[in-house]
Amino acid sequence: MDLRPFANESLVPDGGAYLAARLRDEMRLKGFRGSFGRSQADYVVEGTVREIREEVFSHGKDEYALEYRMTASVDIRVVEIKQGRLLWKEEGLTDAASFYAGPNFQYTESNRRMAFEEICRRLARRIGETLRETL
Repeated sequence: MDLRPFANESLVPDGGAYLAARLRDEMRLKGFRGSFGRSQADYVVEGTVREIREEVFSHGKDEYALEYRMTASVDIRVVEIKQGRLLWKEEGLTDAASFYAGPNFQYTESNRRMAFEEICRRLARRIGETLRETL
């Protein structure tokens, strides 16, 4: 299976690479025994992280944002290499997670990153389940 880092159109610098790495981990965890390199691959898994956006989810008593909702949108495509047949394509696959913000920059950024990683884990699980059913 050819599963290289996904394209990234988001503002998170490692968005595509991180999601592809989580998908490889998920596939291994669920019993995939092959390699993820291009040579001798039967399938190509391509993805694009289209967008990662944040919206204010709740306010504190002082009217500042207290909680944010992060939403990621991903496009996935799986192609059989020998015949060039499209096996699965989904555009706009989304997931979301909330995180808390505060006056401390490190606190907020740490929570933001944890929300991003949680979204990637859940998306990788959903993509991995569909790949197991499709392949």
